[in-house]
Amino acid sequence: MNTESTVPPGERIRAEKSDAIAAQIPPDIADGGTLEIGVNTPYAPNEFKDDDGTIVGFAVELVEALGDVLGLTPVFTESDFDRIIPAVQAGTFEMGSSSFTDTKEREETVDFVTYYSAGVQWAQRTGEPVDPDNACGLRVAVQTTTIEDIEEVPAKSEECIARGLPPIDKVKYDSQDEAANALILGRVDAMSADSPVTAYVIARSEGRLEDAGPLFDAAPYGFVVAKDSPFGPVLQQAVQNLVDTGVYAQILERWGMEDGAITTSQINGATS
Repeated sequence: MNTESTVPPGERIRAEKSDAIAAQIPPDIADGGTLEIGVNTPYAPNEFKDDDGTIVGFAVELVEALGDVLGLTPVFTESDFDRIIPAVQAGTFEMGSSSFTDTKEREETVDFVTYYSAGVQWAQRTGEPVDPDNACGLRVAVQTTTIEDIEEVPAKSEECIARGLPPIDKVKYDSQDEAANALILGRVDAMSADSPVTAYVIARSEGRLEDAGPLFDAAPYGFVVAKDSPFGPVLQQAVQNLVDTGVYAQILERWGMEDGAITTSQINGATS
């Protein structure tokens, strides 16, 4: 498998169409020739807008390559993060792609096709250490409706209360950019986000931010499809095609996200 990318910067990495996989696409999707996708921005480097306002990112380029394999044209529509899953359930979107963590709870209402393994990573201002396991009473920035907002930081806060210590002051922001900026400006003491997001924020902070503690709670990202949709197994085959042909590795390398690479795509791969 050749994973070395020879694609010039700015030109997306393309994949070959698989007639065998494309032949399995449900007629209601195949007949339209497009794949209607709900996405939330900004969540760099996964999904965000470039200077021209075009939606770009690691997951966006991965979906575009899936479109190549399936012979479909991806159409991205921006939506509030917490409205994407209901829109997939309602049939407004055929797929959701917005760095969704595949969880057992979410699997009760929709299906996930896994494509990456991400953990939680905290960030701190350089030289101002914060311990994620002992952050009681600190102000911690999160993006609203993310796993960090809904599960991870609240669980840590409950542990503080159980120990007789002050809870974590969770500060919610509508975008990850706002959360990172709040940390840089000293409005919060730390930031919690998915590992690729935190790594990207730190890389662009010009040395003002650094990791706070190790990566933890690794879990799969998944593309969202309707529960028991016949499109789920087709999409899983398309993701696996990108993995097996090396296109997946090239895209990860371009975005500096090799650490979370998977070797096998699954339908509903949540562990918790």
